[in-house]
Amino acid sequence: MGTVRGVQTERLDIRALTPDDAKACHSYQSLLEVTTYLYEDPRSLEETEQWIARATTGDRDSFVLIRRDTGELIGDIGIWPGEHGNAEFGYVLHPAHQGHGFATEAVRELVRFGFSERGYRRLVARIDGRNDASRKLLERLNFRREAHFVRNELVKGEWTDEMVFAMLDEEWAHSVERPKVPS
Repeated sequence: MGTVRGVQTERLDIRALTPDDAKACHSYQSLLEVTTYLYEDPRSLEETEQWIARATTGDRDSFVLIRRDTGELIGDIGIWPGEHGNAEFGYVLHPAHQGHGFATEAVRELVRFGFSERGYRRLVARIDGRNDASRKLLERLNFRREAHFVRNELVKGEWTDEMVFAMLDEEWAHSVERPKVPS
């Protein structure tokens, strides 16, 4: 991550988001089931192009997830800095590829990237309280639930809960296995 070249995980190529990805991103960003827990409604192709323009400017790191076995673009993931060494991240996956561990694999790599390459002190994910899949993913990766705000946001005309998960760099450093250095 961090360059257009990107990185490979066991099953994914993760590379920088580009304007050429608009059509593939639109294939899932236009689906109602994808935007259920997001602030936005399904996007038109033009809105997807505008989102890419915003996501690829400034100090944001925005990436696409490509299945190595099929070459399909199946989602996007991004991280953006805040104050005091904090960064927030988010991810979206095409429904046809959910439930197979791709999001877990991508978030695990993004966490490594955020702490190791960008030097963030704390990573935060904010999710809709109804989004059980994201909650389970973050818990699986040892994120700590810091807050559960009850009915605090009006999203698409409905009062919803917001959950905040976070991890500190030292928590991440102790949660991953490090290769042993030969003596």
